[in-house]
Amino acid sequence: MNEFLPVCREDMEQRGIEQLDFICITGDSYVDHPSFGVSIISRVIEAEGYTVGIIAQPDWRSQKDFTKLGRPRCAFMVTSGNIDSMVAHYTVALKKRNDDAYTAGGKAGKRPDRAVIVYCQKIREIYGDVPIVIGGLEASLRRFAHYDYWDDGVRPSILVDSGADLLTYGMGELQTIEIVNRLAGGEDIYNLTDIRGTCYLTDPVNTPYGGVQCPDFQVVSRDKKNYCKATKIQMDNQDEITGRTVLQRQGDKMLVQNPPMRVLTTEELDRVYALPYARTYHPMYEELGGVPGIEEVEFSIAHNRGCFGNCNFCSIAFHQGRKIAVRSEESVLREAELLTTLPNFKGYIHDVGGPTANFRQPSCTKQIEKGLCVGKKCLAPTPCKALEVDHRGYLELLRKVRAIKGIKKVFIRSGIRYDYMMEDKDDSFFKELVEYHVSGQLKVAPEHCSGDVLDCMGKPHIEVYKAFAQKFYQITKKLGKKQFLVPYLMSSHPGSTLKDAVELALFLKEQGIHPEQVQDFYPTPGTVSTCMFFTGMNPYTMEPVFVPKTSEEKAMQRALLQYFLPKNHALVVKALRQAGRSDLIGTGPKCLVPPLHESHGKGKNAHNKKAGPGGHSARGSQNGTYGKTASGGSKRPIQKGRKPSSGKRPK
Repeated sequence: MNEFLPVCREDMEQRGIEQLDFICITGDSYVDHPSFGVSIISRVIEAEGYTVGIIAQPDWRSQKDFTKLGRPRCAFMVTSGNIDSMVAHYTVALKKRNDDAYTAGGKAGKRPDRAVIVYCQKIREIYGDVPIVIGGLEASLRRFAHYDYWDDGVRPSILVDSGADLLTYGMGELQTIEIVNRLAGGEDIYNLTDIRGTCYLTDPVNTPYGGVQCPDFQVVSRDKKNYCKATKIQMDNQDEITGRTVLQRQGDKMLVQNPPMRVLTTEELDRVYALPYARTYHPMYEELGGVPGIEEVEFSIAHNRGCFGNCNFCSIAFHQGRKIAVRSEESVLREAELLTTLPNFKGYIHDVGGPTANFRQPSCTKQIEKGLCVGKKCLAPTPCKALEVDHRGYLELLRKVRAIKGIKKVFIRSGIRYDYMMEDKDDSFFKELVEYHVSGQLKVAPEHCSGDVLDCMGKPHIEVYKAFAQKFYQITKKLGKKQFLVPYLMSSHPGSTLKDAVELALFLKEQGIHPEQVQDFYPTPGTVSTCMFFTGMNPYTMEPVFVPKTSEEKAMQRALLQYFLPKNHALVVKALRQAGRSDLIGTGPKCLVPPLHESHGKGKNAHNKKAGPGGHSARGSQNGTYGKTASGGSKRPIQKGRKPSSGKRPK
């Protein structure tokens, strides 16, 4: 096993280190695995020749943990971890969670609310003007003035509240390399204003020329039209080719977002995944039972980054970007062979995936020189005419992985973009996916069935899913397999009226889908859907959007997706009456529920909770998007960003 980075003075002494060059502070327990952002960044810094220490989940109520490694020679690097601390702590109903997958023993409460802010303020309290660089999902998605669901109001850039000197957004390897080399070379952090993929605060008189300015923080806080305008500017400038410098005044300071850092080349990404990770949690957590977050990714491989799917409720376009970065076949195969040597490996690769597993090439060749189209989507509402669909590279990769000695099965658990699959004229990937890479259930995400709602989501219309499902079951039957689709669904997304929720319930009944779990849309920073939730407008059209916000509205929409549960009977009846669909209350074949006076859980009127006539699994949606945060099988949404490549909500 490779050596962990120092976590205490004793570790430093054993290595002959008197003072560390950089100290990374994270809100997660320390897991040295390439699915954990702080592990990648710390190993990248180490590879540049610097000494690095890790302070994981420091007790923010005292100074003790923050001082145990001393003062770094160059800077502190701070992240909340793989998940936004507020999403880690609270459900969409704003109730406290009882567990935390990224904490040893799954124990909740080991990181503070707004962890990045709290950690930075503590560092300032202890060390004064020591340079602080923030990054990771929480910092990246909160870099501009943003609607905060937990405050139900607009907060300024996280740079303002944290007091940090510099923020890295997106995939942070290249900007981190430039930052650490320049700091180690003696440059003042206040001079690091020209690095792509970073944000900083400056006096307005020092604002760089040539940028596009968003409405000020004070303006977007009180004017929702201007909030929409700011959102559109920010979203439209996240491409490495077309993206401009973006400015936004924050009180007496100006926030400057430099253009995005370029996407890593295949060779660079290969080097990142070849760094000497221990690939497990630190031994200090053994007596606590380890860190649950490692379980889904320990035997999973991330072969790509980025997603040109660009769903409106997902933050990945704002964080990782839409351009696809891929590892070489050789790099993936080396990691697969490495996994076979690990002590707990049983022959099963859980995932060869990424944000969207079946994206292994650009959506079109034009974007290579001109960038991805501004304000347009590659797949929705219908596929772009320039879309180039080819699964051959991914299929060949999967074939080679499953041919490795010691590997019994290779599954795909991360998101499969089914509408992209349906555009492929060659069925080879579809057939081999069903034959070799489905562990009984394939998770896909139609999300809804209403065209209006799907348009608000930036998703294809339901006819595409129906065609996909039909084809899936045809191939499954031909192969003599018993496999099911697990369609993920989302309730209460902006645009979804009560009538739309009724339409979805009827679709579920028609398809024989009985979701076990459904969760409301979670409005978190960095998505177009969150802008809709806050403003009641589509930032790209400025047209009004209905937003279900009250607890009663959300409860009724959620109940309709599980109309078959006896506990939801009264609420479903209420919802149907309110939607003007009393015709669906009764005992007829088209009805959703019997009248209130009849038994709803016994006899012939009882609804079957198992797979229906469509053959769908009795599973349902769990809101795993950061809009992904995302985690199949977990009740916690795990966000999209640098995170586990498997087990998340599909696209």
